Amino acid sequence: MVLTRIVALLVVLIGASGLLAAQPSLTIITSSLPEISTGMELHFLLRASGGVPPYVWSVANGDLPEGLNLTPEGCICGRPTKRGSFSFTLKVEDSGHPAHSVTRNFEGAVRESLLLDWLEPAKVSDNRIDGSVQVSNGSKETFDLTVVIVAVAVSDHRATAIGYQRFELKPGDSNVPIPFGNVMAHGDYVIHVDAIAEIPKSGSILRQRLQTEHPLQVVVGP
Repeated sequence: MVLTRIVALLVVLIGASGLLAAQPSLTIITSSLPEISTGMELHFLLRASGGVPPYVWSVANGDLPEGLNLTPEGCICGRPTKRGSFSFTLKVEDSGHPAHSVTRNFEGAVRESLLLDWLEPAKVSDNRIDGSVQVSNGSKETFDLTVVIVAVAVSDHRATAIGYQRFELKPGDSNVPIPFGNVMAHGDYVIHVDAIAEIPKSGSILRQRLQTEHPLQVVVGP
C-alpha cells in the first residue's frame, strides 16, 4: 500500500517536472510600434507569449512619448502631444512562482500630424502685405482644414483678415500652398496664421500657429 502511494507520488512529480520543462520561455512578441503622430489617438496592445499568463507590463527604462501611457495589461494608449524621437525599455512579467520577466527596447519618432510652415514669408509692397504658407498632412486621416491669416495692428490690436481657406487635406498631402494678401492702412502689423484641422472620424482637433517675428511697417497710405 505504502509502495503504491510512493510510486503514484513519483509519477505526479515526474509529470509536473515534464510540464515545467515543456513550458515555453517568456518572450515579447511585439518587435516594433505602429506609426505615432501628434494629436492622433493611439490604442496599441503589446503581445507576449510563454511563461505563465496573465502578464504585467511596465516601463523598465526611459519615458514614453508625452501624452502616452502604458497600462499593466500592455496597452500603450493616449494622444501624443510633441513630435521627436523616443527610446524606452518595456518589461513584461509573468505569473509564475517564481515570476519570470524579460525586457525589450523600442525606438522611433513621433511625427507631426499637421505641418504649417512659411512658403513666402509675409512682406510689404507699397500698401499691401502679401505672402504664403504651406500645409502638410503627416497622418493617415483626412483633415477638415481651416487656415486663417490676420494682420494685427500694433497700435490698437485690431485684426484684419488677409487670408482664409477651408478644404480637405488628405493623408500624404504635402506642401499645399495657401497664399494671402490684402491692402492695409498705414501702420505696423504682426501677421498671425492659424491652422485648425478637425478629424470628423474621431472628433479630434489639431492646431498649429505661425506669426512674424517682427512687425511689418506699411508706410504708404492714410
